[in-house]
Amino acid sequence: MEITVDEGLLGPLLLARSAIDRSAALRENAEWIRRAWADGATRVVVVDDGQALVRRSGDEVGLVLLPPGEAPEGERYLLGVDAAGVAYFAVAAPLRAAEGNGAATARIVAPLKAGALPEGETVPAGLRQVGALLGDLDAGLLVHAVALEAWHSTHEFCPRCGGRTEVRAGGHMRVCPDDRSQHFPRVDPAVIMLVHDGEDRCLLARGPQWPEGRMSVLAGFVEPGESLEQAVIREVAEEVGVSVTAPRYLGSQPWPFPRSLMLGFFARATSVELVPDAEEIAEARWFTREEMAAALRSGELRLPPVVSIARRLIETWYGGDLHGDW
Repeated sequence: MEITVDEGLLGPLLLARSAIDRSAALRENAEWIRRAWADGATRVVVVDDGQALVRRSGDEVGLVLLPPGEAPEGERYLLGVDAAGVAYFAVAAPLRAAEGNGAATARIVAPLKAGALPEGETVPAGLRQVGALLGDLDAGLLVHAVALEAWHSTHEFCPRCGGRTEVRAGGHMRVCPDDRSQHFPRVDPAVIMLVHDGEDRCLLARGPQWPEGRMSVLAGFVEPGESLEQAVIREVAEEVGVSVTAPRYLGSQPWPFPRSLMLGFFARATSVELVPDAEEIAEARWFTREEMAAALRSGELRLPPVVSIARRLIETWYGGDLHGDW
């Protein structure tokens, strides 16, 4: 049973959600930004090394959003404005400066289930841990904030002259005061592809750094001067020695670890012998749907978390929800 592109991806791509206007036209308006920061209705997410404070309320987990007067000092990034006119900013600052009474100091490093977080408790967590639990607004805010923080943290100095750059355009540009050059947030396109045989098998693999049983689809960065479809064909050949044809685009989502944009594809194999690149692939294997379901039930196989586009590609090929996360 081959899934066609017209049937689309199962469920939402969880890091591709948003509920605000990114308000690019306001980023250069210093007076508007000043007024927005002075407005008590404005809300701020504090981001620190890819994490922010979250809190559970009932069955929901949400970002801890502060009014500007309670936000710590740090670089400010305009995230956008919602339909009600509320402005949202991110501030890059230590989370301990934003933690209130009862906030936990230990960072969460594994994916959370909503029920695992005590009611009302505040914890630091990142997109991998809570991206699947956040609503559309909070997911979009955190993805945007994390991506900007990651870029700014590695672009403090001008690549042309070495001078210290300054934040401009609401956090969406850095300018070198010495040579006047402008620098914009970097996004690295990467293709991620589910390879299938056109019948009832798909290909999964694991990298050398992963424990046995943890497998996913193939992925790789797009090279200069290369189309997305060319990248799909090249990466599959390089990683597992399989030839593929007919790459079909299904969807994309940001993956700010630190700055990727993942572009999801299906591709049909025209050869099936596996010749893994030992530096990149520790194991590669063809699975039928029945074999995949059995391996998940036994614990032999674990799949990427639901927040990833890899999981959506696998479930789309399979034709339903699967269980057995990393």
